[in-house]
Amino acid sequence: MANLVVRNLDNRVVDVLKQRAARHGRSAEAEHRVILKEVLLTSERKSFAEVLASMPNVGQDDDFERIEDEHEEDHVLG
Repeated sequence: MANLVVRNLDNRVVDVLKQRAARHGRSAEAEHRVILKEVLLTSERKSFAEVLASMPNVGQDDDFERIEDEHEEDHVLG
């Protein structure tokens, strides 16, 4: 196992870490390990379908209708 030293932490961060550790019955060091593991190893990434499904249903279909350009032949990529 590797060791990790974190320097120059804000005292408020240390205090909150100690309070959280006490609530969970762990040392501050053990709580720090748990937090790092939860955040770095168990965070779930959403699939593209999940992201799409989470988008709000706004607007009407005709709000997104394509408007034909009168000068479509002038488009460079057209």
